[in-house]
Parts: sequence; C-alpha cells; structure tokens
Amino acid sequence: MDKNTKDSIFVSRGFLWGPSPEIYRGVSGFYDFGPMGKLVKNNLENETRKVFMKYGFFEVECPILMPEIVWKASGHLERFTDTMVKCKKCKSSFKIEDAEKKCSSCGGELTKPEEYNLMVKTKVGTDKDMFLRPETATTTYLLFPRLFQFFRKTMPIKVFQIGKAYRNEISPRQGVIRLREFTQMESQIFINTDNEMDFPEFNRIKKEKVLLLPHKLKKPVKISLEGAIKKKYLKKPAFAWCIHITEEILKKTGVKGYRFRQHAPNEMAHYADDAWDVEVKINGDWVEICGVHDRTDYDLKRHSQFSKQKMNVNKEIPHVLEISFGLERTLYALLNDSLVMDGERNLMKLPENMAPFQIGIFPLLKDKKLESLANKVNEDLSRNFRTYHDISGSIGRRYRRQDEVGTPFCITIDHQSLEDKTVTIRERDSMKQERVKISELKVNLNEKFF
Repeated sequence: MDKNTKDSIFVSRGFLWGPSPEIYRGVSGFYDFGPMGKLVKNNLENETRKVFMKYGFFEVECPILMPEIVWKASGHLERFTDTMVKCKKCKSSFKIEDAEKKCSSCGGELTKPEEYNLMVKTKVGTDKDMFLRPETATTTYLLFPRLFQFFRKTMPIKVFQIGKAYRNEISPRQGVIRLREFTQMESQIFINTDNEMDFPEFNRIKKEKVLLLPHKLKKPVKISLEGAIKKKYLKKPAFAWCIHITEEILKKTGVKGYRFRQHAPNEMAHYADDAWDVEVKINGDWVEICGVHDRTDYDLKRHSQFSKQKMNVNKEIPHVLEISFGLERTLYALLNDSLVMDGERNLMKLPENMAPFQIGIFPLLKDKKLESLANKVNEDLSRNFRTYHDISGSIGRRYRRQDEVGTPFCITIDHQSLEDKTVTIRERDSMKQERVKISELKVNLNEKFF
C-alpha cells in the first residue's frame, strides 16, 4: 500500500488531520489528532509511562515557557540553529540542504545562506522575554536541586517527562515527521561517574540482545548488551541499561523493524560522550524516532554556572543519561507499519494494547431487544476494556470500519443471543468467529488480551 493511500485512510478514519487549522488552509508543521489518533497517542504515552515506572522512574511536569537565561545556559540561543536561504521573489524559505539552485516554488533567485535560530520567542507581561521550550529535557534539569532533596540525597535519580516542545522549523515538508509543535517522552538519569561503570541493575539485563549499528561497522549486528560492552560498542553499563529500557518501550508499543545507530564522532553534539538513534523505515527511508544520549555533566554544570546554584554531589557534578522519544514520529511509524492490504480489506494490525478500541460491540440488526442486550454487554465490558458500541450500517461494514482502526475483536449480538445468552466473537486478523456465553465473556477476553 503506497504512502498516499495510507495517509488518506489515516485521515478518513480519524487518526491524523492537517496541516492545522485545515479550514484556514493550515500552517505547515502543525497537525491535529482525530478521535482515533488521540486514543492511540494516549496508549503510546501510557505504555511508555508504564515501562519508565517499572524501572524506578518518577514523572514530573514543567512549564513550556522559560526565561531567556535558561536557554543561554543550555546553549540553545547560541547553537540551536539551521542554515537557510530565502527566495528573493516569493519570499519562500528553505533549509540549505533542501535548497536547489533556484526557488522550487517560483524559480526565483535565492539569497545567500544565513543562520536561523529555531527557538520560538514570546513575551510574558509587558517586557519579559520568554521562549517556548524546544525540548522537555532542559526543564527537567532545572529541577535537580529539588529532586536531590526529594530522593533523600541518594543517587542515581531517575525521572521522566511527557509534554509539548516547539521548534520554529524553517519549512517543514514531511507531515508529522517534522513538526513545529510536538510531544516528547524523555527520561533523565542523574548519575555519578563511578555509578555509570558499577551499575548493579545492568547485571539483570546484560544477556539481552539488541540490534546495534556502531559507527565503525557497515552493517548492524545482533549482540548482547554484555557483548557490546566487551566489544566497546557501548562504553558504560548504565548507558547500556538505557538502551535496554528503550528497546522494551519499542516492544511494548509494537514498533518493528528498528535499529540502534551510533553517531559518528563528527556527528555527536559537542557535550556528548555517546549517542545512539533509534531508526525505523518509513516509506523507504530510515527515520529517527528516539535518541539515547550520554550528555556528561554539561547540562548541570552550565546551569550551575548561570544560576549560581550548587549542583555538586560528593564533590562531583552528576552526569545525565537521556532517553528521548518523539511521540508523533513513533506513532506515525506504528500506524504506517500496521496498515496493510489483506485481500479486499484495509487492515490495521495494531497490537491489542495500542488499538484505539479493544472490542467492538454490535447488535446484528436494528432491533430493540438486540440493542438492549448489546447495551448491557457494552456496559459490563467497558469497565475492563476499551469498547465501541456501533449500530450503524450493515454488520459487514461495521466489521470493516473496525478493521481499519485496528480493533482486535468484535462481538455480535443476534437473535440466538436472546435465546441462549451467547454471542459471536470475531478476531480481526484471521476473521475467525467463535460462540461464547455472555457470562464467560470477561474470562475469555482476558485470556485473549493478557
């Protein structure tokens, strides 16, 4: 199935709409989640949240607006830039790597390249310059003194944040792959250098294998985390543990076909000791959906200098290990990989935990007795599952609609249901059906899901 067909289904079935606001022709880099997309987004956030919490991370939430001094300290005002050119005729803007000899819009002459800061600036009150955060991570770093007290002055400290970030991209032209407003799911570990190498939690997962593409190799290699340390593909057990957590999130959310690609030395940020991207194939191209970074002591050191606040722990400024997911890219990769053509039907093969609804509930016909029983079944099951009660259209069309949004199971109530209190359960992928007693539905479905 080609990209345009998939995108049209994402639109028609209420996953992604835009650019937003559509009724005013939209602004590139801004998209809406429709009802189905919002449900998948919630599931993606919640599954990520569960994994972080399983490994001892606590969630925080910070403002999206921060004063100028924060971004001076972080280096964003100085370094967070792209190089762009403009068309002298139509005033269109292009990133230098996307530009041709002439304007691709009107053929006009282009200006000389210039640096462009991607921060979004605004004012609070009458004169206070503020910036929308381009990442959630920096706002988490600012909490370190409070977090150190909260965690009773013990290290390492594990926290995460899920929230909006903003980047004033020059000319985003890749749909939800490159947005001006997006959601990040980022975890931070504040850790001392000794603990990075002597990290007890690594021992429990060191045999787990991951697909790594070190910058020195041309092809990925499937290797245990312990083996990756021995081969010096990974430097630190604590960092390898972050790779493991990242992979668990990918598996829990159903992302497939991914690889961990290491940044080459000339590609890494100036402060980084190591950096790996999680990449997936989207429409034939490798696209980054997550980064795992060893940020050393750069962040806390800079904020200590600018704020004059002490950040030392045992005479050392802690280092930061970071996992940073882009939610929209991850969601699009999941949708793109899940939607397939199966015979004459479009089928969204989302994992059960990621599907907008887990169960569709249908009375076979518009009949008061059937609808009444369907209402009772829906009311009962909705306490434990995400259900969708649909009475509109033929039963075949209702099945197809749920196939396209990924609902794993559909329950049909028919006239036999009124006689013997049984219903039909239809499985999404195989379309196989089985007859089950209403009294045994919860047990049966729990076995299927869990």
